[in-house]
Amino acid sequence: MKSFKISFKIAFIFVVSLLFSKPSTACTGIKLTAKDGSNIIARTMEWGGFQMPSQLILVPRGYTKYAVMPNGMKGMKYTAKYGYVGIGVLEHNFVAEAVNEKGLCVELFYFPNYGESEEFDPSKKNISISDAEMLGWIVGRFATVDELLRELNTVYMTAYGEGFDAPHFSVMDATGKEVVLEYYDHKWHVHNNTVGVITNAPNFDWMVTNLNNYVNVFASTNKPRKITSDLSLRAFGVGSAAWGLPGDLTPPSRFVRAAFYVHTASPQSTGRDAVMQSFQILNNFDLPIGAEFDQEERNKIPDMLSATQWTTSIDTKSMKFYYRTQWNYSIRCIDLKKINFTNCKYQAIPLDIVKEHPVEEVHFR
Repeated sequence: MKSFKISFKIAFIFVVSLLFSKPSTACTGIKLTAKDGSNIIARTMEWGGFQMPSQLILVPRGYTKYAVMPNGMKGMKYTAKYGYVGIGVLEHNFVAEAVNEKGLCVELFYFPNYGESEEFDPSKKNISISDAEMLGWIVGRFATVDELLRELNTVYMTAYGEGFDAPHFSVMDATGKEVVLEYYDHKWHVHNNTVGVITNAPNFDWMVTNLNNYVNVFASTNKPRKITSDLSLRAFGVGSAAWGLPGDLTPPSRFVRAAFYVHTASPQSTGRDAVMQSFQILNNFDLPIGAEFDQEERNKIPDMLSATQWTTSIDTKSMKFYYRTQWNYSIRCIDLKKINFTNCKYQAIPLDIVKEHPVEEVHFR
């Protein structure tokens, strides 16, 4: 694959601005469990500003690199104990989604106005890693959530530059244990994700508390009610008991809506079935291009199909990584069990060819 002709520093600035700018605030993540014990973690990636040059990333076991600090100084040196597959943005250093060979999955979500990182301290450069590279350190080093939590405070997470909000992270291991990691007030806040949903701001614990506002919403259809001897009221259609379920694009509303769909979804028999179900659920969170722009901004909308640029789903039992993009809704799959992470080389390939719309033609016999 042809390498990008761009300096590392420019690439870093580009990616950080991409990950931590306003148009990318609509990502939604969910977790499902199949009857066969398969744990599925899936998410959307929204970016409505321009075509995001995302790449499939293959990182071999033993891959070593230095973290990049704001002033170009090298940060900590770290080595991938486990190989992994993920999606990077422009450069392999900026992975937004990944699963390693032990089934540990890590997802990055924008966390504006709440996430914080520490200022770069040259005296701590040997233990410093930027917030945009944190995911790569986690997925390359740990096999379980518990292992990660024991070492989480051994690194110093720095901000690449002023004005950028740190992301928060969803981490799930092969057992299905899932936590949300948020850094603010100079410390990590770890939340057990018993809801199986994550969006953006505000804090995760606030999102869970906010679910209490929707205690009246449930999956059913209201029964007919007789008002008078001559008048009975009936629902116009199914799902009338879900009246009040928020439908706007804000993170709190998407959190509520995702929680509703996840916890009313019929459990699937196999992991593969649950993966297909996850894509169906996440269809509800596809963001049409332009929906987040006002009338003036709409005149500058980029030539894309959707602000939801890609969607992924990971089955940690079968060790398969599924994805689709705005340009190709066919679901593609990477089988991690078929990858020799010891002998493979680092690779980065485009998710797909931009503006290619494969359509299969059907012929009657």
